[in-house]
Amino acid sequence: MGGLAMEQDRSRREEKETASNMLVGLSGACGILRNMSAGKVFRQRSLTEQVMDYVREATLDKTMVTGEWYSVYQLSEQLGISRSPVRDALLRLEEAGLIRFTRNRGFQIVETRPSDVAEIFALRLGIEPPAAYRAALLRTDEQLHAAYETVDRMTASMEKQDEEEFFVHDRILHEQIMIMGQSQRGAGLVEKLRGHTRTLGASTAGSKRTLADILREHEPILEAISRGSAEIARASMREHLQVTGRLLLEQAVEKAGEGDVDIIWEQHTVGV
Repeated sequence: MGGLAMEQDRSRREEKETASNMLVGLSGACGILRNMSAGKVFRQRSLTEQVMDYVREATLDKTMVTGEWYSVYQLSEQLGISRSPVRDALLRLEEAGLIRFTRNRGFQIVETRPSDVAEIFALRLGIEPPAAYRAALLRTDEQLHAAYETVDRMTASMEKQDEEEFFVHDRILHEQIMIMGQSQRGAGLVEKLRGHTRTLGASTAGSKRTLADILREHEPILEAISRGSAEIARASMREHLQVTGRLLLEQAVEKAGEGDVDIIWEQHTVGV
C-alpha cells in the first residue's frame, strides 16, 4: 500500500508540473497572464479561457485574420499547450459565432457585420432589463454590497484611466446584476455575447464617452435595485444598453463603410 501511495503522489506532482508548464507556455506565447502583484487578475483563468482570450486578441491586432485557415494543431504548437484546451476554447468561440469550423480544413475567423452588433444588443435587451427588474425584487443585502464593491473598483480603475481593468469590473457588475435577478444561465449567455462584440476592437470609451460617463450610467440601475424600484431598474438598464449598443453600431457602420445606423438598429431591436 505504501508503494501505491507513493506512486499516486508522484503522479499528482507530475500532473501539477505539466499544468504549470502549460500555463507558462501560454503566458509566454500571448501575454495573457497578468502580473498578480499588479492586481490585474482577480482569479486564475483556465487554459480554455486563456486560449479564448488569445484568439480574441489575435483578431484585434490582425495576427489572425478572416479568410485564412487555422488548425487546432497549429494553435496548440504556437501556444505550447496540449490540443484539448485549444479544442475546447475553439468550440466555445464557434458557439459564440467568432469562428467557423469546416471539416478537414480547420477553422476561420468570422467577419463581423454591423447587423451582428445590433442583433447582439437586441438579445441583451431581451435578457438584462428583465433581470434588473427581478434583481430589485429578489436581491439580498450581501449581493447588493458585493455589487457596490465592484462599482468602487470601477471607480478606482476610472481614476487611473485603466480602461482594460475598468471593463473587467464592468462585466463583473453586469454578471452580478444578472445573478441578483436569478438568471445564472443568462449571465453566461450575456458574457458570450459581450465576447463577440469585443472582437470588433471597438470601445465606446474615448471620443464618444468617457469612463466616467459609463460609470454614471450604472448608478441609477444600482440605486433602483437598492430601493426595490423594479420598473426604474429595468428602464435604467435598458437605457444603458441602448446607448452602448448604438455607439458600437455606429463604429461598426463606420468601419464597414456602409449601412444606416437607425435602420439597422430599428430592424433588430423592434419589439424588445
